[in-house]
Amino acid sequence: METSNAATLLLLSLPDRALAGIDLLSFTTTPRFQGIKHLPPGLHFIFTSTNASLSVRHGAWFNVTSTNSSATSPPDLFIKKWDAATETLLSEHDATALLRWRANLGGLWREALTPYRQSASASASTPPASSTDTSAQHEEIGDWPRLTSHISLRLLTRICGPEPNHWSLTSASSAKRDMDDIPGLAASEASGVLGVERELGFLPVELRRTWREGAMGRERTEGAKDRSWALGDLVARHCGGGGGDEVLGEMQFCFLMVLTLNNYSCLEQWKRILELLFTCVTAVEQRSGLFVEMVKILRLQLQHCEDVEGGLIDLADDGAGLLRGWMRRFRKGLESVTGAGKQEVVDEMDELQEYLKERHGWEVEGDFVRRGIVQLEDGEEVELEVGGWDEEEEEGDWAPVVVELTDEQREMVGGGGDGNGIADAKNVKAMKEMSLQERDQVEKEEEEEDEQDLDDMDTRY
Repeated sequence: METSNAATLLLLSLPDRALAGIDLLSFTTTPRFQGIKHLPPGLHFIFTSTNASLSVRHGAWFNVTSTNSSATSPPDLFIKKWDAATETLLSEHDATALLRWRANLGGLWREALTPYRQSASASASTPPASSTDTSAQHEEIGDWPRLTSHISLRLLTRICGPEPNHWSLTSASSAKRDMDDIPGLAASEASGVLGVERELGFLPVELRRTWREGAMGRERTEGAKDRSWALGDLVARHCGGGGGDEVLGEMQFCFLMVLTLNNYSCLEQWKRILELLFTCVTAVEQRSGLFVEMVKILRLQLQHCEDVEGGLIDLADDGAGLLRGWMRRFRKGLESVTGAGKQEVVDEMDELQEYLKERHGWEVEGDFVRRGIVQLEDGEEVELEVGGWDEEEEEGDWAPVVVELTDEQREMVGGGGDGNGIADAKNVKAMKEMSLQERDQVEKEEEEEDEQDLDDMDTRY
């Protein structure tokens, strides 16, 4: 028989047919709905909005520590209420109100509270139809703890502010770096127009200057190619006692806020963290555990991308070009890594690539022809060019090549000649970066010049 001696969340004063959700499950409310019972221990995220359309979503994190009553303390009770005047989700902290609601909890238990679950088809009173259903349900419920495994109370306080068990934000909350400046509008006026939103305290992930201050020459070049120094500096200066877990926790936080609130600033920070981690090489030797966890987390997150309406990332098309490029670069960089932890990272990358290949048809490795002649079924030949995700790769049949230049070619690319037909370093680099069409044009012009010289000889003799 059900009792009211379990952790409970009351969600009060919501308008009829409002959107509400907890963790990975969202639903439309009814007039009788007043909350969720049987909350498991750990971190949870509640979110709501006036309707399921494009209205701003409001959410708050809270932490369940006591799930059942004991001789010393009652189970946790959390009360969140919708303020219609300001359209915000507030937390009830008044001790008298908490006691009153706890005393009346028995009357709400059966009719007004729904059991915690992460499957829309699951029911607390109806058992699953088969053992397969049981496994699927348990797997879905198990995803939330894995998706939040590195999120700490310290991290929530840093990002959302010091309000225990009501670390709140909305769809419009943003880090300062992602806020748009409106020309001609003062900051105070902009707040009045756009509404005051809490600034998110993200880690300052810097991708433009990824070398130490005062670095010169080769050190700066290496720092731009391998961002391991920037990662170490970020962890040392801004992660406190959290270390690399703080970076992974923020990666998890940002993904879930995109998943539930469609928060733009969180999406940008999630991409910044991924780009930083995927462009590190030497850090893999020093922090192999961090990169093993990063790849595991990413694989789980990509499995939930389709939970977002329209998809968080278009994994089946060029929309995933950025991520695919980072993965190829990271995998190539692993070839130069040594150390005991390398193989674990490689194994996790293999599993990630296998999932993406089977589920979305990705080919992360290998040489690819980027431009060439393709014969259609009717015999017609057309020239095709592969664009998007592989544009920065220098592999395959159509990759740039180093060539020897004549004096005329050196003049064409803006350099001088030394008379021996070998280009200097500047000219070689310029010619290497020329496209295939430009090289063909150079060769064509050479042939025309030779033909013209032969005609002139014929005329003279």
